[in-house]
Amino acid sequence: MPGPGCALPHVAAARPAWHADGVTSIQRPAPPGPDVAALRRDYLGAGLPADLPGDPLDLLRTWLADAIAAGLPEPNAMVLATATSDGWPSARLVLLKGIDEATADGPVGLVFYTNYRSRKAVELDANPRAALTFPWHWMHRQVRVEGMALRVGAPESAAYFRTRPRGSQLGAWASHQSAQIAGRAELEARYGEVQARWPEGTEVPAPGFWGGYRVVPEVVEFWAGRPNRLHDRVEFRRSGSPGGGWVVRRLAP
Repeated sequence: MPGPGCALPHVAAARPAWHADGVTSIQRPAPPGPDVAALRRDYLGAGLPADLPGDPLDLLRTWLADAIAAGLPEPNAMVLATATSDGWPSARLVLLKGIDEATADGPVGLVFYTNYRSRKAVELDANPRAALTFPWHWMHRQVRVEGMALRVGAPESAAYFRTRPRGSQLGAWASHQSAQIAGRAELEARYGEVQARWPEGTEVPAPGFWGGYRVVPEVVEFWAGRPNRLHDRVEFRRSGSPGGGWVVRRLAP
């Protein structure tokens, strides 16, 4: 607390505003920083196609190809949302590494890879419900996916691991993802240790604590920006058990 005679710093006070109907509202001073409320962008996209495919993943593949062709940075980046068993959510960006077809070994799904000891993996193992979002802002497009996340088999994870750059392979061993560390020096020291363990010319095996998840879609929603905020939204929802058909409906923006 300031002592006697010390001037208090000036703080802009919230001012009450009186309305004719007797309701009082508070007019708060403008906060410091950019005026994000004033940011505006007109959405002038072409919208969704008139003839939608029967399988939403076909349209997702088309839009992903469009994002790659348009030169968007990290076009396969997607926001992965997970939650603990008691409902606390978290979200982060991960990279899509495959949209596979249904096989005898498992259902169709969207695949990404991670450390199985990371926060996202711990949450998915306790609560496999997940949501994905592809935020293709510059194309005025967005795709949301909801579904169950299942671990990818070890042989499939190892096969993908062998395609990664060597530095990324070593990094997977060096980083105890989501664990607290003392500083970057600790991380770089671990990387040096794994470099010495697998010197140049030796194969780096896939860690047992590292692998993939396949998000099996139950809901897929496509959003396309249109003028006057009258955006296009179409939802595909499974009609029954996984592998069943899709119910398609248009949603208000």
